[in-house]
Amino acid sequence: MPERRCVRAFVPVTRLATFAFGPRPASMWRRRRTLSCSAALTMPARLPTPSTPDTTVAAIQQIANASVRGLALRGEIRRYRKGTILIEEGDRGETLYIILAGRLRAYSAAANGREITYGTYGPGEYLGEMSLDGGVRSASVATLEAATCAVIVRETLRAYIQEHPDFAFELLAKVISRARAATLSAKTLALNDVYGRLKLLLESLPRRRLGELDVVDERMTQQDLANRLGCSREMISRVMKDLENGGYVELHEGRIALRRTLPARW
Repeated sequence: MPERRCVRAFVPVTRLATFAFGPRPASMWRRRRTLSCSAALTMPARLPTPSTPDTTVAAIQQIANASVRGLALRGEIRRYRKGTILIEEGDRGETLYIILAGRLRAYSAAANGREITYGTYGPGEYLGEMSLDGGVRSASVATLEAATCAVIVRETLRAYIQEHPDFAFELLAKVISRARAATLSAKTLALNDVYGRLKLLLESLPRRRLGELDVVDERMTQQDLANRLGCSREMISRVMKDLENGGYVELHEGRIALRRTLPARW
């Protein structure tokens, strides 16, 4: 084993011993250093963690969109615990968050505690573009789990667009897409009852086929569904119970699964 690692493993101990008991003879130093090296041989190697630079670069390289990938390489990497609020509605901000790991939720909250969720986002997606015009934030964003983001400030984004003008069109397309989604969400809330909104949501979420079941990829509690649909959890509980009794849905390993096509009306 290299001598450098042995010395590093022993230095804190000797400093503590010197402070407490005074200098030790050279023979004792050599004996203690040998023991430290032997002990180091039995210690497991440190496992790679999400905080290592190599892991961060690998996460950026996994982003499919080349323009977003290049922009992420210029950002400041930040890590957040579950439940951290990155953006608060009404605040002013000029930062863009590119998600490298974890999931984020965009939402609004009322004074009475009721919330509505606009969407959840994962690696490769970005949030915060709606306030790059200098206006206030139109929604809040919080982490649904531990997350890692590349944070892009306005100056960095401007320089990147000057070098890659096509990204301006990509950014504009993203803003338009989310504006359309907001319009559709308002239309759905105004023109559909709770069951109609629930049906549209379940049918729009990504699913995977497992035998006779269509299992929704995203884990969603009844409160999550209520936040998405702008209604109470009690209402969702009643509708979901009816659908379970009717043989339309069930829970599969904590995820909602569709057994058959949902009826047009309930």
